[in-house]
Amino acid sequence: MIRTDTYRVTVTRRQTLTVGDEPDHLLILTELDGKPISQKVGAAGEFVSRRSVGFHDSLRGSGRMDGYAVEIFQEGTIFSRFTGFRDAATKTTSGTWEYYKGTGKLTTIRGQGTYKVENTEKAGEYILNVEGEYVLLAVDIEE
Repeated sequence: MIRTDTYRVTVTRRQTLTVGDEPDHLLILTELDGKPISQKVGAAGEFVSRRSVGFHDSLRGSGRMDGYAVEIFQEGTIFSRFTGFRDAATKTTSGTWEYYKGTGKLTTIRGQGTYKVENTEKAGEYILNVEGEYVLLAVDIEE
């Protein structure tokens, strides 16, 4: 199945540490909540919530980002990990994601794809576009 979702994500917590080895080298831990702007209802029902935590190793606004996301639906939860790169010149972050665990009706989900995060005019708010493919594997039930 194809996934094409768009979220409005908002920073709920941010911690910044200065590395000190050169000017503007920062380690940033962020926590974001997201609400869908565009999302199809799937096998696990309506969207409930989305939360992600990310770790940025940033030098003058550019750098690697890694993290985890949890998406909760009426009848299941998806856990994913992501990695990407933030470009200070374009003020965008893009990268890849993969599902690594599911619960409820999403226990057997497997998938991967790409994402892009862009700034909005509001501080601490971003638009997240997610694309990719996923499958729900069949489960053998022993009698």
